[in-house]
Amino acid sequence: MKKTMWILLDNRAGSVSQARGIELAVGQRLDLTEKQLVYTRAAVLPNWIRGRSLLGVNKSRSSSLSAPWPQLVLSSSRRTLPVARYIRKMSGGQTQIVQLMHPGRSGLKEVSLVVVPEHDAAKCKKGNFFFITGCPHRVTAEATAEAQARWTPIFETLPRPWVSVLVGGAINGRPFSLDNARALGQAVKDVNRKLGGSILITTSRRTGAEAENLIMSEIAGIPAYTYLWGEKKENPIMGFMACADKIIATGDSVSMVSEACGTGRPVLVFSGHNWLTPKHRRFVESLFQNGYAVSADAPDALEFMPVRRLNSSEAVAEKILALA
Repeated sequence: MKKTMWILLDNRAGSVSQARGIELAVGQRLDLTEKQLVYTRAAVLPNWIRGRSLLGVNKSRSSSLSAPWPQLVLSSSRRTLPVARYIRKMSGGQTQIVQLMHPGRSGLKEVSLVVVPEHDAAKCKKGNFFFITGCPHRVTAEATAEAQARWTPIFETLPRPWVSVLVGGAINGRPFSLDNARALGQAVKDVNRKLGGSILITTSRRTGAEAENLIMSEIAGIPAYTYLWGEKKENPIMGFMACADKIIATGDSVSMVSEACGTGRPVLVFSGHNWLTPKHRRFVESLFQNGYAVSADAPDALEFMPVRRLNSSEAVAEKILALA
């Protein structure tokens, strides 16, 4: 009989995407059940107060949490750990907890496996840590091929090569400055001047209207398929990544850049000036050192080819299966 694992999902898209990436990698090797959590205001309380409880969980709006308890539970964020600890307590200590990202010291001794990106390794002193490059994601070879088949006919009127441009924005109180927006637009324009072809560009909520307008003015005249923040049409980002001959991605989003590297396409990371946090700088450096991406500023950036696809989800899945 297959071992059971509950996957705790909250309201944060990045955490949900990582958890579902692992769910996809585990596949049918475990009996998986998603448990959606809806929070109350008490969820902002620190975990040492919430402890092993459902404090902060809206029980009437969340998935049912009752026996039979699972052999494994995947906690996808700091806020889901008290719920995972509650499940472990109710199971008589039989449920093993797998935690995505360092949740802090409270309850860490009860966690069987903590999955942490290499760029956060310095804060991991005691615990059962497993270090990965970037973060888990859902971009598999199969998903890439499916998206390529879906979107290629839509882009085929555009001249090749296709360079996808994935734009993030402000992070942790650090704005995406107009100087950086201008520099990104100029970098895209320079790549197009050297390679020709077209661009497939998307922006995010964090980009900001002024920065977005400046980027678009810099690249005006280049053949393009655009998906700008707030547009009411199907989101083509998976198609952008799958169909790209090259990808230019801003280094402010660990999940977005990890997904881009998951396609196996050449990824050029734009870091800007005085923008990325130390954590984000460590992240992009880990990609460069492991051969998954190259700096957009590197003299030979257009010759770069990745050593392999970034597939942290599968690595985490194998560790989970070893626990089971």
